[in-house]
Amino acid sequence: MANAMAMRFAGLGWRLRGLCLALLGVLIGLGHAPFDLWFISIAALAVAFMLMRNAPDVRTALWHGWALGLGYFGFSLRWIISPFLVHVERDGWMAPFALVLMAAGFALFWMLAAGLSRRFYNGGMISLGLLIVGVEALRSLILTGFPWALLGHVLLEVPMVSELAALGGPHLLSLTVVTLALSCAAFGTERYGGSFLGIGIIAILVVGFGITRFNTAPRDSTTIVRLIQPNAPQDEKWDIDKRHVFFERMIGYTGEGDVPDLIVWPESSIPTLLNYADNELEAVAEAARGAPLIVGVNRAEGGLYHNSFILLGRGGVIDAFYDKQHLVPFGEYVPGGDLLHELGVQGFGSSYGGGFTPGQGRRTIDVPGIGPIRPLICYEGIFAEEVGGTDVRPRALVLITNDAWFGKDAGPFQHLAQARLRAIEQGIPMIRVANTGVSAMIDPYGQITASIPMNTKGFLDVALPHVRPPTPYSRYGDYPVLVLLFAALCALTLRRRQF
Repeated sequence: MANAMAMRFAGLGWRLRGLCLALLGVLIGLGHAPFDLWFISIAALAVAFMLMRNAPDVRTALWHGWALGLGYFGFSLRWIISPFLVHVERDGWMAPFALVLMAAGFALFWMLAAGLSRRFYNGGMISLGLLIVGVEALRSLILTGFPWALLGHVLLEVPMVSELAALGGPHLLSLTVVTLALSCAAFGTERYGGSFLGIGIIAILVVGFGITRFNTAPRDSTTIVRLIQPNAPQDEKWDIDKRHVFFERMIGYTGEGDVPDLIVWPESSIPTLLNYADNELEAVAEAARGAPLIVGVNRAEGGLYHNSFILLGRGGVIDAFYDKQHLVPFGEYVPGGDLLHELGVQGFGSSYGGGFTPGQGRRTIDVPGIGPIRPLICYEGIFAEEVGGTDVRPRALVLITNDAWFGKDAGPFQHLAQARLRAIEQGIPMIRVANTGVSAMIDPYGQITASIPMNTKGFLDVALPHVRPPTPYSRYGDYPVLVLLFAALCALTLRRRQF
Protein backbone atom coordinates (compact mmCIF):
# COMPACT_ATOMS: atom_id res chain seq x y z
CA MET A 1 0.00 0.00 0.00
CA ALA A 2 2.71 2.46 0.98
CA ASN A 3 4.85 1.65 -2.03
CA ALA A 4 1.94 2.20 -4.42
CA MET A 5 1.07 5.47 -2.69
CA ALA A 6 4.68 6.65 -2.85
CA MET A 7 4.91 5.77 -6.55
CA ARG A 8 1.79 7.76 -7.38
CA PHE A 9 3.08 10.64 -5.30
CA ALA A 10 6.46 10.56 -7.07
CA GLY A 11 4.67 10.77 -10.42
CA LEU A 12 3.08 14.12 -9.56
CA GLY A 13 4.62 17.41 -10.55
CA TRP A 14 6.70 19.23 -7.95
CA ARG A 15 3.98 21.79 -7.28
CA LEU A 16 1.33 19.14 -6.64
CA ARG A 17 3.69 17.21 -4.38
CA GLY A 18 4.36 20.37 -2.41
CA LEU A 19 0.63 21.07 -2.13
CA CYS A 20 -0.09 17.53 -0.89
CA LEU A 21 2.60 17.77 1.77
CA ALA A 22 1.48 21.26 2.84
CA LEU A 23 -2.06 19.90 3.33
CA LEU A 24 -0.64 17.04 5.39
CA GLY A 25 1.18 19.67 7.46
CA VAL A 26 -2.15 21.36 8.14
CA LEU A 27 -3.60 18.02 9.28
CA ILE A 28 -0.64 17.49 11.61
CA GLY A 29 -1.40 20.92 13.11
CA LEU A 30 -4.93 19.80 14.03
CA GLY A 31 -3.43 18.08 17.07
CA HIS A 32 -2.77 21.43 18.72
CA ALA A 33 -5.26 23.44 20.73
CA PRO A 34 -8.05 24.31 20.29
CA PHE A 35 -8.77 21.20 18.17
CA ASP A 36 -6.60 18.64 20.07
CA LEU A 37 -7.08 15.96 17.37
CA TRP A 38 -3.84 14.18 18.26
CA PHE A 39 -4.73 10.98 16.40
CA ILE A 40 -5.06 12.94 13.13
CA SER A 41 -1.63 14.44 13.74
CA ILE A 42 -0.06 11.00 14.13
CA ALA A 43 -1.86 9.57 11.11
CA ALA A 44 -0.98 12.54 8.89
CA LEU A 45 2.66 12.43 9.99
CA ALA A 46 2.76 8.70 9.20
CA VAL A 47 1.44 9.37 5.67
CA ALA A 48 4.01 12.15 5.24
CA PHE A 49 6.80 9.76 6.25
CA MET A 50 5.60 7.19 3.71
CA LEU A 51 5.44 9.76 0.90
CA MET A 52 8.78 11.36 1.69
CA ARG A 53 10.83 8.18 2.10
CA ASN A 54 13.53 7.47 -0.45
CA ALA A 55 13.40 10.87 -2.18
CA PRO A 56 15.37 10.59 -5.44
CA ASP A 57 17.82 13.35 -4.51
CA VAL A 58 18.65 15.89 -1.83
CA ARG A 59 16.98 18.75 -3.70
CA THR A 60 13.67 16.89 -3.80
CA ALA A 61 13.95 15.99 -0.13
CA LEU A 62 14.57 19.64 0.78
CA TRP A 63 11.46 20.73 -1.13
CA HIS A 64 9.34 18.04 0.50
CA GLY A 65 10.50 18.93 4.02
CA TRP A 66 9.93 22.65 3.48
CA ALA A 67 6.44 22.16 2.01
CA LEU A 68 5.38 19.92 4.92
CA GLY A 69 6.73 22.43 7.44
CA LEU A 70 5.10 25.36 5.63
CA GLY A 71 1.65 23.80 5.99
CA TYR A 72 2.26 22.77 9.58
CA PHE A 73 3.60 26.09 10.84
CA GLY A 74 1.30 28.21 8.69
CA PHE A 75 -1.72 26.54 10.28
CA SER A 76 -0.41 26.05 13.83
CA LEU A 77 0.91 29.62 14.16
CA ARG A 78 -1.97 31.38 12.40
CA TRP A 79 -2.61 33.38 15.58
CA ILE A 80 0.48 35.48 14.76
CA ILE A 81 -1.70 37.78 12.66
CA SER A 82 -3.75 38.82 15.72
CA PRO A 83 -1.35 41.46 17.12
CA PHE A 84 -1.45 43.26 13.78
CA LEU A 85 -5.24 43.40 13.87
CA VAL A 86 -5.46 45.25 17.20
CA HIS A 87 -4.94 48.51 15.30
CA VAL A 88 -5.84 47.16 11.90
CA GLU A 89 -5.93 50.55 10.18
CA ARG A 90 -2.25 51.03 11.05
CA ASP A 91 -0.76 47.54 11.23
CA GLY A 92 -3.17 45.26 9.36
CA TRP A 93 -1.17 45.30 6.12
CA MET A 94 1.70 43.52 7.91
CA ALA A 95 -0.39 40.53 9.10
CA PRO A 96 -0.06 38.29 6.00
CA PHE A 97 3.64 39.03 5.72
CA ALA A 98 4.17 38.07 9.38
CA LEU A 99 2.41 34.73 8.96
CA VAL A 100 4.08 33.83 5.66
CA LEU A 101 7.56 34.81 6.80
CA MET A 102 7.24 33.01 10.14
CA ALA A 103 5.85 29.81 8.59
CA ALA A 104 8.40 29.85 5.76
CA GLY A 105 11.24 30.48 8.20
CA PHE A 106 10.37 27.73 10.65
CA ALA A 107 9.75 25.34 7.73
CA LEU A 108 13.47 25.65 7.00
CA PHE A 109 14.11 23.48 10.07
CA TRP A 110 12.02 20.64 8.64
CA MET A 111 13.67 21.19 5.27
CA LEU A 112 17.04 20.74 6.97
CA ALA A 113 15.88 17.48 8.57
CA ALA A 114 14.66 16.09 5.25
CA GLY A 115 17.84 17.12 3.45
CA LEU A 116 20.13 15.57 6.08
CA SER A 117 18.06 12.38 6.06
CA ARG A 118 18.46 12.03 2.29
CA ARG A 119 22.13 13.03 2.26
CA PHE A 120 23.39 10.80 5.05
CA TYR A 121 20.71 8.11 5.54
CA ASN A 122 19.30 7.58 2.02
CA GLY A 123 16.01 9.18 3.02
CA GLY A 124 14.91 6.49 5.45
CA MET A 125 11.84 7.16 7.57
CA ILE A 126 13.50 6.49 10.91
CA SER A 127 16.26 8.98 10.20
CA LEU A 128 13.74 11.56 8.98
CA GLY A 129 11.65 11.19 12.14
CA LEU A 130 14.63 11.42 14.48
CA LEU A 131 16.04 14.42 12.64
CA ILE A 132 12.71 16.24 12.83
CA VAL A 133 12.77 15.79 16.61
CA GLY A 134 16.34 17.06 16.58
CA VAL A 135 15.62 20.20 14.57
CA GLU A 136 12.56 20.89 16.74
CA ALA A 137 14.90 20.86 19.74
CA LEU A 138 17.22 23.20 17.82
CA ARG A 139 14.28 25.50 17.05
CA SER A 140 13.61 25.64 20.79
CA LEU A 141 17.06 27.04 21.51
CA ILE A 142 18.63 28.85 18.57
CA LEU A 143 18.40 32.67 18.33
CA THR A 144 16.72 32.84 21.79
CA GLY A 145 14.42 29.94 20.79
CA PHE A 146 10.77 29.55 19.87
CA PRO A 147 9.44 26.21 21.22
CA TRP A 148 5.83 26.92 20.23
CA ALA A 149 3.84 24.20 18.43
CA LEU A 150 6.37 21.45 19.09
CA LEU A 151 5.14 18.10 17.80
CA GLY A 152 4.94 16.70 21.32
CA HIS A 153 2.41 19.31 22.38
CA VAL A 154 -0.32 17.41 20.53
CA LEU A 155 -0.26 14.71 23.25
CA LEU A 156 -1.34 17.01 26.09
CA GLU A 157 -4.95 15.75 26.03
CA VAL A 158 -3.83 12.13 26.43
CA PRO A 159 -3.12 12.22 30.20
CA MET A 160 -1.26 8.93 30.55
CA VAL A 161 0.98 9.89 27.63
CA SER A 162 1.47 13.57 28.48
CA GLU A 163 2.79 12.36 31.83
CA LEU A 164 5.96 11.44 29.92
CA ALA A 165 6.78 15.15 30.06
CA ALA A 166 7.64 14.60 33.73
CA LEU A 167 10.18 12.04 32.59
CA GLY A 168 11.80 13.75 29.62
CA GLY A 169 10.10 17.03 28.82
CA PRO A 170 8.63 18.24 25.52
CA HIS A 171 11.21 16.56 23.31
CA LEU A 172 10.40 13.14 24.75
CA LEU A 173 6.78 13.83 23.81
CA SER A 174 7.90 14.77 20.29
CA LEU A 175 9.93 11.57 20.10
CA THR A 176 6.83 9.65 21.19
CA VAL A 177 4.72 11.27 18.45
CA VAL A 178 7.35 10.40 15.84
CA THR A 179 7.68 6.83 17.14
CA LEU A 180 3.94 6.26 16.94
CA ALA A 181 3.83 7.76 13.44
CA LEU A 182 6.74 5.55 12.33
CA SER A 183 4.95 2.51 13.72
CA CYS A 184 1.86 3.40 11.70
CA ALA A 185 4.01 3.98 8.63
CA ALA A 186 5.65 0.58 9.15
CA PHE A 187 2.19 -0.97 9.12
CA GLY A 188 1.64 0.72 5.78
CA THR A 189 4.85 -0.79 4.42
CA GLU A 190 3.66 -4.27 5.41
CA ARG A 191 5.98 -4.77 8.36
CA TYR A 192 3.12 -5.73 10.61
CA GLY A 193 4.80 -7.71 13.36
CA GLY A 194 7.50 -5.21 14.21
CA SER A 195 5.18 -2.24 14.14
CA PHE A 196 2.52 -3.83 16.35
CA LEU A 197 5.18 -5.02 18.78
CA GLY A 198 6.64 -1.51 18.94
CA ILE A 199 3.24 0.08 19.52
CA GLY A 200 2.40 -2.49 22.19
CA ILE A 201 5.64 -1.92 24.10
CA ILE A 202 5.21 1.85 23.94
CA ALA A 203 1.60 1.64 25.07
CA ILE A 204 2.44 -0.60 28.04
CA LEU A 205 5.34 1.60 29.16
CA VAL A 206 3.42 4.84 28.74
CA VAL A 207 0.25 3.71 30.46
CA GLY A 208 2.21 1.99 33.23
CA PHE A 209 4.29 5.10 33.88
CA GLY A 210 1.20 7.31 33.78
CA ILE A 211 -0.80 5.14 36.18
CA THR A 212 2.11 5.01 38.59
CA ARG A 213 2.40 8.77 38.64
CA PHE A 214 -1.33 9.40 38.88
CA ASN A 215 -1.65 6.99 41.79
CA THR A 216 0.55 9.34 43.80
CA ALA A 217 -1.61 12.38 43.00
CA PRO A 218 -1.55 14.83 45.93
CA ARG A 219 -4.73 16.36 47.23
CA ASP A 220 -5.45 20.07 47.23
CA SER A 221 -4.18 22.08 50.16
CA THR A 222 -6.21 24.53 52.23
CA THR A 223 -4.33 27.46 50.68
CA ILE A 224 -6.76 29.64 48.69
CA VAL A 225 -5.61 31.71 45.73
CA ARG A 226 -7.76 34.36 44.06
CA LEU A 227 -7.37 34.67 40.27
CA ILE A 228 -8.50 38.02 38.87
CA GLN A 229 -9.33 38.44 35.18
CA PRO A 230 -10.37 41.96 34.09
CA ASN A 231 -11.02 41.08 30.42
CA ALA A 232 -9.52 44.27 28.99
CA PRO A 233 -9.45 44.14 25.15
CA GLN A 234 -6.01 45.04 23.84
CA ASP A 235 -7.26 48.02 21.83
CA GLU A 236 -8.81 49.46 25.03
CA LYS A 237 -6.32 48.33 27.67
CA TRP A 238 -4.15 51.48 27.47
CA ASP A 239 -6.86 53.88 26.31
CA ILE A 240 -6.59 56.89 28.61
CA ASP A 241 -10.39 57.03 28.99
CA LYS A 242 -10.85 53.34 29.71
CA ARG A 243 -7.78 51.93 31.44
CA HIS A 244 -8.92 53.06 34.90
CA VAL A 245 -12.23 51.27 34.33
CA PHE A 246 -10.35 47.96 34.18
CA PHE A 247 -8.19 48.95 37.15
CA GLU A 248 -11.23 49.74 39.28
CA ARG A 249 -12.81 46.46 38.17
CA MET A 250 -9.81 44.55 39.54
CA ILE A 251 -9.89 46.61 42.74
CA GLY A 252 -13.51 45.59 43.20
CA TYR A 253 -12.78 41.90 42.65
CA THR A 254 -9.84 42.08 45.07
CA GLY A 255 -12.00 43.40 47.89
CA GLU A 256 -14.92 40.99 47.57
CA GLY A 257 -15.71 38.10 49.91
CA ASP A 258 -13.40 36.40 52.37
CA VAL A 259 -9.72 37.28 52.33
CA PRO A 260 -7.73 34.61 50.40
CA ASP A 261 -4.15 33.57 51.07
CA LEU A 262 -2.87 35.09 47.82
CA ILE A 263 -4.32 37.35 45.12
CA VAL A 264 -2.94 37.40 41.57
CA TRP A 265 -3.51 40.06 38.90
CA PRO A 266 -2.39 39.63 35.26
CA GLU A 267 0.58 41.07 33.37
CA SER A 268 0.87 44.89 33.11
CA SER A 269 -2.34 45.40 35.06
CA ILE A 270 -1.29 48.65 36.80
CA PRO A 271 -2.13 51.38 34.24
CA THR A 272 0.98 53.50 34.88
CA LEU A 273 4.69 53.08 35.45
CA LEU A 274 5.57 51.67 38.86
CA ASN A 275 7.67 54.77 39.51
CA TYR A 276 4.51 56.90 39.59
CA ALA A 277 2.02 54.36 40.94
CA ASP A 278 2.09 55.07 44.71
CA ASN A 279 -1.62 55.93 44.82
CA GLU A 280 -2.58 52.88 42.78
CA LEU A 281 -0.48 50.57 44.94
CA GLU A 282 -2.06 51.92 48.13
CA ALA A 283 -5.52 51.34 46.68
CA VAL A 284 -4.60 47.79 45.67
CA ALA A 285 -3.15 47.00 49.10
CA GLU A 286 -6.20 48.41 50.85
CA ALA A 287 -8.51 46.25 48.76
CA ALA A 288 -6.34 43.18 49.46
CA ARG A 289 -6.95 43.62 53.23
CA GLY A 290 -3.60 42.24 54.26
CA ALA A 291 -3.38 39.39 51.74
CA PRO A 292 -0.18 39.26 49.67
CA LEU A 293 -0.92 40.32 46.11
CA ILE A 294 0.98 39.71 42.87
CA VAL A 295 0.58 42.28 40.13
CA GLY A 296 2.15 42.98 36.75
CA VAL A 297 3.51 46.46 36.03
CA ASN A 298 6.09 48.22 33.90
CA ARG A 299 8.87 50.07 35.67
CA ALA A 300 11.83 52.29 34.81
CA GLU A 301 15.25 52.21 36.42
CA GLY A 302 18.35 54.05 35.30
CA GLY A 303 16.77 54.98 31.98
CA LEU A 304 15.86 51.34 31.26
CA TYR A 305 12.38 49.84 31.17
CA HIS A 306 11.36 46.47 32.60
CA ASN A 307 8.27 44.28 32.35
CA SER A 308 7.90 43.40 36.03
CA PHE A 309 6.14 41.09 38.47
CA ILE A 310 5.81 42.52 41.97
CA LEU A 311 4.72 41.11 45.31
CA LEU A 312 2.76 43.74 47.22
CA GLY A 313 2.43 43.73 50.98
CA ARG A 314 0.53 45.83 53.50
CA GLY A 315 0.33 49.56 52.88
CA GLY A 316 1.35 49.20 49.25
CA VAL A 317 4.91 48.24 50.17
CA ILE A 318 6.74 46.22 47.51
CA ASP A 319 8.09 43.14 49.26
CA ALA A 320 9.79 41.65 46.18
CA PHE A 321 9.91 42.01 42.43
CA TYR A 322 11.03 40.08 39.36
CA ASP A 323 11.88 41.54 35.94
CA LYS A 324 11.02 39.49 32.88
CA GLN A 325 14.16 37.78 31.67
CA HIS A 326 13.20 36.21 28.33
CA LEU A 327 11.76 39.01 26.22
CA VAL A 328 9.81 38.70 22.97
CA PRO A 329 12.00 39.55 19.95
CA PHE A 330 10.49 42.40 17.89
CA GLY A 331 7.65 42.61 20.41
CA GLU A 332 9.46 43.82 23.54
CA TYR A 333 12.84 44.59 22.00
CA VAL A 334 14.57 44.64 18.63
CA PRO A 335 17.49 42.18 18.41
CA GLY A 336 20.68 44.16 17.87
CA GLY A 337 18.84 47.39 18.66
CA ASP A 338 21.59 48.86 20.81
CA LEU A 339 24.14 48.19 18.06
CA LEU A 340 21.83 49.85 15.53
CA HIS A 341 21.61 52.86 17.83
CA GLU A 342 25.38 53.10 18.01
CA LEU A 343 25.47 52.98 14.21
CA GLY A 344 23.07 55.91 14.04
CA VAL A 345 19.76 54.08 13.49
CA GLN A 346 17.54 55.58 16.18
CA GLY A 347 14.54 54.19 18.07
CA PHE A 348 15.42 50.50 18.44
CA GLY A 349 17.91 50.25 21.31
CA SER A 350 16.48 48.96 24.59
CA SER A 351 19.03 50.99 26.51
CA TYR A 352 17.76 54.16 24.86
CA GLY A 353 14.03 53.82 25.50
CA GLY A 354 13.23 51.71 22.44
CA GLY A 355 12.11 48.59 24.29
CA PHE A 356 12.35 46.55 27.47
CA THR A 357 15.55 45.38 29.13
CA PRO A 358 15.76 41.78 30.46
CA GLY A 359 16.04 40.96 34.14
CA GLN A 360 18.92 39.26 35.90
CA GLY A 361 18.00 35.60 35.72
CA ARG A 362 15.86 32.88 37.29
CA ARG A 363 14.81 33.29 40.88
CA THR A 364 12.10 32.53 43.38
CA ILE A 365 10.09 34.93 45.52
CA ASP A 366 8.94 34.08 49.05
CA VAL A 367 5.23 34.70 49.57
CA PRO A 368 4.17 34.93 53.24
CA GLY A 369 2.12 31.93 54.29
CA ILE A 370 2.79 30.03 51.04
CA GLY A 371 6.53 29.79 50.50
CA PRO A 372 8.76 30.21 47.45
CA ILE A 373 7.14 30.71 44.06
CA ARG A 374 8.69 30.81 40.60
CA PRO A 375 7.54 33.99 38.80
CA LEU A 376 6.98 33.83 35.04
CA ILE A 377 5.71 36.54 32.69
CA CYS A 378 3.84 35.61 29.51
CA TYR A 379 6.37 34.42 26.88
CA GLU A 380 8.62 32.88 29.54
CA GLY A 381 6.08 30.12 30.10
CA ILE A 382 6.86 28.45 26.76
CA PHE A 383 10.49 27.61 27.61
CA ALA A 384 10.54 24.28 29.42
CA GLU A 385 14.29 24.34 30.02
CA GLU A 386 14.15 27.77 31.71
CA VAL A 387 11.40 27.16 34.27
CA GLY A 388 13.48 25.00 36.62
CA GLY A 389 17.01 25.50 37.87
CA THR A 390 16.21 27.79 40.81
CA ASP A 391 18.08 27.53 44.11
CA VAL A 392 15.03 26.18 45.97
CA ARG A 393 12.13 24.08 44.73
CA PRO A 394 9.07 26.35 44.37
CA ARG A 395 5.73 25.77 46.06
CA ALA A 396 4.04 27.03 42.88
CA LEU A 397 4.72 28.37 39.40
CA VAL A 398 2.96 31.72 38.90
CA LEU A 399 2.48 32.87 35.31
CA ILE A 400 0.94 36.28 34.65
CA THR A 401 0.17 37.09 31.03
CA ASN A 402 -1.70 39.33 28.62
CA ASP A 403 -3.01 36.97 25.95
CA ALA A 404 -5.26 39.65 24.46
CA TRP A 405 -2.55 40.10 21.84
CA PHE A 406 -3.11 36.53 20.61
CA GLY A 407 -6.73 36.90 19.54
CA LYS A 408 -9.56 34.58 20.53
CA ASP A 409 -8.74 31.32 18.77
CA ALA A 410 -5.58 29.23 18.71
CA GLY A 411 -3.05 31.53 20.41
CA PRO A 412 -4.44 31.76 23.96
CA PHE A 413 -5.36 28.06 24.07
CA GLN A 414 -1.96 26.93 22.80
CA HIS A 415 -0.32 29.20 25.37
CA LEU A 416 -2.49 27.64 28.09
CA ALA A 417 -1.53 24.15 26.89
CA GLN A 418 2.14 24.97 27.33
CA ALA A 419 1.51 26.21 30.87
CA ARG A 420 -0.06 22.84 31.62
CA LEU A 421 3.02 21.06 30.29
CA ARG A 422 5.31 23.18 32.49
CA ALA A 423 3.34 21.99 35.52
CA ILE A 424 3.73 18.33 34.48
CA GLU A 425 7.44 18.69 33.73
CA GLN A 426 8.26 20.25 37.09
CA GLY A 427 5.63 18.43 39.16
CA ILE A 428 4.57 21.83 40.54
CA PRO A 429 1.12 23.45 40.36
CA MET A 430 0.76 26.41 38.02
CA ILE A 431 -1.21 29.55 38.88
CA ARG A 432 -1.99 31.19 35.54
CA VAL A 433 -3.68 34.58 35.38
CA ALA A 434 -4.43 36.20 32.01
CA ASN A 435 -5.93 39.56 31.15
CA THR A 436 -8.60 38.16 28.81
CA GLY A 437 -8.23 34.48 29.69
CA VAL A 438 -7.88 31.68 30.15
CA SER A 439 -6.98 32.14 33.84
CA ALA A 440 -6.63 28.79 35.55
CA MET A 441 -5.33 26.75 38.45
CA ILE A 442 -3.36 23.82 37.05
CA ASP A 443 -2.39 20.86 39.19
CA PRO A 444 1.07 19.21 38.93
CA TYR A 445 -0.37 16.65 36.48
CA GLY A 446 -1.38 19.34 34.03
CA GLN A 447 -5.08 19.11 34.81
CA ILE A 448 -7.09 22.31 35.15
CA THR A 449 -8.84 22.27 38.52
CA ALA A 450 -10.71 25.55 37.97
CA SER A 451 -10.69 28.31 35.37
CA ILE A 452 -12.22 31.57 34.16
CA PRO A 453 -13.22 31.23 30.48
CA MET A 454 -11.90 33.34 27.62
CA ASN A 455 -13.28 36.87 27.24
CA THR A 456 -14.96 36.77 30.66
CA LYS A 457 -14.47 39.24 33.49
CA GLY A 458 -14.47 37.93 37.03
CA PHE A 459 -12.50 36.36 39.84
CA LEU A 460 -12.14 32.86 41.19
CA ASP A 461 -11.07 31.55 44.60
CA VAL A 462 -9.47 28.14 44.24
CA ALA A 463 -7.35 25.78 46.35
CA LEU A 464 -3.66 25.53 45.51
CA PRO A 465 -2.71 21.88 44.85
CA HIS A 466 0.26 20.33 46.60
CA VAL A 467 3.56 19.83 44.80
CA ARG A 468 4.75 16.39 43.72
CA PRO A 469 8.14 14.92 44.47
CA PRO A 470 10.80 16.25 42.09
CA THR A 471 10.33 14.81 38.61
CA PRO A 472 13.17 13.36 36.51
CA TYR A 473 12.81 16.29 34.13
CA SER A 474 13.13 18.82 36.96
CA ARG A 475 16.42 17.14 37.90
CA TYR A 476 18.02 16.40 34.52
CA GLY A 477 16.23 18.57 31.97
CA ASP A 478 16.51 17.81 28.25
CA TYR A 479 19.95 16.18 28.37
CA PRO A 480 18.88 12.49 28.61
CA VAL A 481 16.51 12.78 25.62
CA LEU A 482 19.03 14.70 23.52
CA VAL A 483 21.71 12.11 24.30
CA LEU A 484 19.27 9.32 23.39
CA LEU A 485 18.47 11.08 20.12
CA PHE A 486 22.13 11.54 19.28
CA ALA A 487 22.87 7.89 20.10
CA ALA A 488 20.03 6.71 17.86
CA LEU A 489 21.33 8.76 14.93
CA CYS A 490 24.85 7.42 15.54
CA ALA A 491 23.48 3.87 15.49
CA LEU A 492 21.76 4.55 12.18
CA THR A 493 24.98 5.99 10.80
CA LEU A 494 26.94 2.90 11.78
CA ARG A 495 24.39 0.44 10.40
CA ARG A 496 23.56 2.43 7.26
CA ARG A 497 20.21 0.73 7.08
CA GLN A 498 17.00 2.05 5.66
CA PHE A 499 13.54 1.65 7.16
